[in-house]
Amino acid sequence: MPLTAGEQRGFIVFGIGLLLVMTLVAWLSANQRDQGEGSPSSYNVQRGGAKAAYLLLQQSGYTVERWKQSPAQLPADASRVMLVVAGPESYPQAEEKSGIIRFLLRGGNVLIAGVQPDSFVPQASANWEDLRVGFAECRPVALTQLTRGGPISQDGALAWDSAKDAALVHFKDKDDKPVVVSYALGQGRVIWWASALPLTNVGIRDRKNLALLLNSLGNSRRILWDEFYHQEHAMVSAHPSNPAHMWALVQAGFLGLLVILTFSRRSGPIVPLVRESRLSPLEFVETLGSVFHRAHGTQVAVEIAFGRFQQIAARRLGIRGTSSANDILTAMTQRGLKVPPDVAALVACSEDAAGDTELSEKRALEYVQALHQATQLLDPVVSAKDKP
Repeated sequence: MPLTAGEQRGFIVFGIGLLLVMTLVAWLSANQRDQGEGSPSSYNVQRGGAKAAYLLLQQSGYTVERWKQSPAQLPADASRVMLVVAGPESYPQAEEKSGIIRFLLRGGNVLIAGVQPDSFVPQASANWEDLRVGFAECRPVALTQLTRGGPISQDGALAWDSAKDAALVHFKDKDDKPVVVSYALGQGRVIWWASALPLTNVGIRDRKNLALLLNSLGNSRRILWDEFYHQEHAMVSAHPSNPAHMWALVQAGFLGLLVILTFSRRSGPIVPLVRESRLSPLEFVETLGSVFHRAHGTQVAVEIAFGRFQQIAARRLGIRGTSSANDILTAMTQRGLKVPPDVAALVACSEDAAGDTELSEKRALEYVQALHQATQLLDPVVSAKDKP
């Protein structure tokens, strides 16, 4: 029954309402997740925050400050200055990335943690690997300044691209994937962690994670803790940071496509449906097949094929029409009609299979095919006429 205009409008309104509800649920779920962990911002006191590390550095005598400006404004005197970019929530634009590169070329150091590094610095690449669940222990693989504290903890699924031979690998996870590396760029140095876990409020409790942070900072005379790429800085990210927003856009696009298709079909020409003739032989075959399928009468198909085989054998070989399968096969051999051994074995058993009510469809098909091949040997002309 065709839908009325009112019913169609009702379906469209229902779809839009459902989309709004799904978007609201996704947004609330994302907010709840953020409230439970939080980002490694120096303002954040939650589990995933980094205020504890920031205050600890201050109390330990480090010259540390929050950097809320664009990287293009990083200090020109970059010697022994460390920029900490921990778990950024947005990505730099071309001008900002150029500012980070100039900072490195002038002798500055950059610590990047918990993000793919190629968006911030050149000559860097990371891949998504198997997820490290919980506080996965990562072992040191070289005696360097960064590994003096022993094994560290990492989570997430990022791993350094091992094809980047210029980088020095300091730590690897249990799957032998690099998770802490460093390399020189100009007069400066880039240090990359696969996860910001060691400097978070929950991760820094482990003294080995704290040792990694202190060893990474080294003898820096000034530490700039980036807040430009956290929630303190509102900017349009080059990469979507919230999957819920992406799914909402996909659903909105899908709903819009449905609306367009609905109205385009209404405005198109009306063509009556083509009805198949009730006299079609194929329809009769399909109906008969469905009846046998519902009745689980697979043996009936074998019985029909065997009866036809008996009739043609009686006409072709001059034997009784009630001859058994073995008698027919023997007569065929005497007349020089060679039946393949595998076909002959199935034909010999088909007489018993015709009365087996538990016969499976697969097995019944094998019997029918074997009987058809044997029938073709008896009378190829008649068998060819039976083909569709």
